Amino acid sequence: MELPQFNPTPGNDSASAADHQLNDSVARIRVLVGDITSLDPSLGIDAIVNAANESLLGGGGVDGAIHRAAGLELRKHNQTLGGCPTGLAKGTPAFGLEKQGIQHIFHTVGPIWPPEDQSEQEQAAMVPGAPIDDSAKLGYTYADTLLASCYMQVFALAVQHNIEHLAIPAISTGVYRFPKPRAARIAFGHAHGHLLRAEIPNKITFVCFSEQDAAYYHDAINTRGQWMVSRGRI
Repeated sequence: MELPQFNPTPGNDSASAADHQLNDSVARIRVLVGDITSLDPSLGIDAIVNAANESLLGGGGVDGAIHRAAGLELRKHNQTLGGCPTGLAKGTPAFGLEKQGIQHIFHTVGPIWPPEDQSEQEQAAMVPGAPIDDSAKLGYTYADTLLASCYMQVFALAVQHNIEHLAIPAISTGVYRFPKPRAARIAFGHAHGHLLRAEIPNKITFVCFSEQDAAYYHDAINTRGQWMVSRGRI
């Protein structure tokens, strides 16, 4: 996927440097459609993210596919981890996926949508007066905060393990029903923000189940100058 580039302002060194940094961050992000457990080894992906449940013992969708590909060793290993709370992440070896060059799996537990299903304590953590549905401004629901935390936790693990190329599915958008356009903006926004500050990972690939899912990421990237500016991100 070819992404539009920022145009530096001639004669303004500070603006040019800032534009170059923004360009570099966006250029390190890619979107593709495929099975995260059978990506082409030539891509050089050395860690993948699992959209897990709190037990870390496998489930449906991407979670089930990763567990099947990694084999029973992954489940046995995860039985020793004591689960994982929503919004956090834990790293494991890749086990059966190591033959594809993948060395680590970062399991993170995304939030369930809609926010109405949350406890009173979770709803109290929202921005006061924000709607409790998808009409809320991005970042105003507790579910937004939890999903953002998933990405921050995963990027911290990538830095810890010196990951060069990280592949990430669309966390929480399957049976957890997180609105896909909203989730894509949160995913891209936090990936972009991390890459502005860090050299690791060198590349981030968002792996989507379908072309329609990928279209939400393309839209988030192509319209970043609108929604990210409104949130004070660029």
